[in-house]
Amino acid sequence: MACVTDESWVALPRMLSERLSLREEEAEEEEEPGFFDSESAAYRLEKVFPVYALGIQKPESDPVVVADSSDDPIWDAVREEAKLEAEKEPILSSFLYASILAHDCLEQALGFVLANRLQNPTLLATQLMDIFTNVMMHDRDIQRSARLDVQAFKERDPACLSYCSALLYLKGYHALQVYRVAHSLWSQGRKVLALALQSRVSEVFGVDIHPASKIGEGVLLDHGTGVVIGETAVIGNRVSLMQGVTLGGTGKEIGDRHPKIGEGALIGASATILGNIKIGQGAMIAACSLVLKDVPPHSMVAGIPAKVIGYVDEKDPSLTMKHDATKEFFENVAVKFRDARSAGGQTSEKSDAST
Repeated sequence: MACVTDESWVALPRMLSERLSLREEEAEEEEEPGFFDSESAAYRLEKVFPVYALGIQKPESDPVVVADSSDDPIWDAVREEAKLEAEKEPILSSFLYASILAHDCLEQALGFVLANRLQNPTLLATQLMDIFTNVMMHDRDIQRSARLDVQAFKERDPACLSYCSALLYLKGYHALQVYRVAHSLWSQGRKVLALALQSRVSEVFGVDIHPASKIGEGVLLDHGTGVVIGETAVIGNRVSLMQGVTLGGTGKEIGDRHPKIGEGALIGASATILGNIKIGQGAMIAACSLVLKDVPPHSMVAGIPAKVIGYVDEKDPSLTMKHDATKEFFENVAVKFRDARSAGGQTSEKSDAST
């Protein structure tokens, strides 16, 4: 099966433009409003042809701080993987071309993917793509974070086959990158637009991240479904959060009221962390735990409410993604429990004898 060539993709928008001009001339001669009226042409075309079929508009020639795409190993890897996937699955060749291979850098491709996933009848993909690319192309922090995040997904999620698959399919990654754009807009005072993006992400991906929260680099939202991150929450670098994690408040109070997660922490599935509390660097929160108090660095907590059950050896458990303790750890806990129980029994016997 033949793949779509570069020439055909470049020619398609030109062909549509020529047809548009021809139909406009015919409409002027007939002096009757038609489908291709100049006022409605762009809207009509978008309704008939999805944004990926109309070609990619190049960003304006304003000075940007985007890194040189010729020296971008992540982007190079994404493109190579996309080419290989197109060869393996020719039916996806046009999709892969439009999503990745037609773009000059990761920011353009990411903006395209996010826009097409979040579009709806009143929030058009072209509008969203302009928002995403304009913010990302002018924000070096987002550029760096987007690459460190995709690397985190590739290295920590065994189900993630490639950088390309993370960019195209993983909603945890998508939700995180939209948050980064929304956070930038929030910081610029464009709060209404930032909240609109938050609402759309919550609706489409089932992930609710307040744009005012602060999230570090190299963060993994594994699966992502059901993750809630409150307005004043702070997440450090290299943190991994599983599905269903809530970083919430404890009531209707205002001000600083959400958890602060230290670097390298690992938060298990459906863990609930409430209040303005600190989760120490390199800590591990077991799945389904309810955390209401500060957690010491490199400690392991579990339960409802959560209690310290041990300590982890790894500096960053988020990188190893080992949610269960080692066999040696459990053996050590069992021995201590047995000894404590025996000591308690002996004490009880002595007290009975004394009476």
